[in-house]
Amino acid sequence: MMSDQAPQRKVALVTGASRGIGAATAIEFAGRGYDLAITSNESSPLEAVAAQLKAAGARVFAIAGDLSEMSFVESIAGRVVESLGRIDVLVNNAAWRELVTMRQISLFSWEQTLRICLTAPAFLARSAARDMEKRRTGVIINVSSMMSVHASGIAPAYIAAKGGLDSLTYDLAALYGPAGIRVVAVNPGAVDTDLSKDYSAADQLEFQQRLREWSEQMIPVRRWASPKEVGRFIAMIASDDASYVSGTTLTVDGGWSHHFQPYSIKREQHPGEFP
Repeated sequence: MMSDQAPQRKVALVTGASRGIGAATAIEFAGRGYDLAITSNESSPLEAVAAQLKAAGARVFAIAGDLSEMSFVESIAGRVVESLGRIDVLVNNAAWRELVTMRQISLFSWEQTLRICLTAPAFLARSAARDMEKRRTGVIINVSSMMSVHASGIAPAYIAAKGGLDSLTYDLAALYGPAGIRVVAVNPGAVDTDLSKDYSAADQLEFQQRLREWSEQMIPVRRWASPKEVGRFIAMIASDDASYVSGTTLTVDGGWSHHFQPYSIKREQHPGEFP
């Protein structure tokens, strides 16, 4: 006999969901039939995203707070389970950084970056995994960066945190794999978000344009990604289509990481070979 009750919808918890990759990821999950728990330290933008998710048919639990505060971090998973009943997917997306060299960085900036980009994901994963282990299924996706393995000299805490997040991914996969939980890091390259536009110089607009043109010369697909493209990839990794993917980092950078020379130089060397 078939039950009259509809199966319970899956729940995805996405941090840093008020804009950029986080918002795009939450919207993608809603389109795939998930209910959403979303967090950010910005209340108004978060509520705007929540409205979009509700319009897509999702139940939504929006939680505004500071991920550098451990009391907030450790409260999130319990509040989500109380409100939405479960956590099937955790997307650790929230990030914070200051672009300064190691000569200039303050202790506050260093610790703030590590708290938001590494410590919060670690302890939020632990909290979410408690619910996932009960059903012996779940996916934890850590949004890292191609910068975890590509040093710039101007973001020491961020690069250290993202390198640590990659390694944390391997360790959590080893710990939680026997409980049916997959853990994966997604490492985007250049994505058209506010965080990718925080590079500063005397002539801000001209510098931003030069930086973008240079980076597009380094990316084989010749453009930055949209947040939606990364969100689709994250949702795919959370799906059963990726059921044997765990304990690894997956780079989403249009080929930049393994490309050596800008196309402007190639065209000089080999006219007609590179459009």
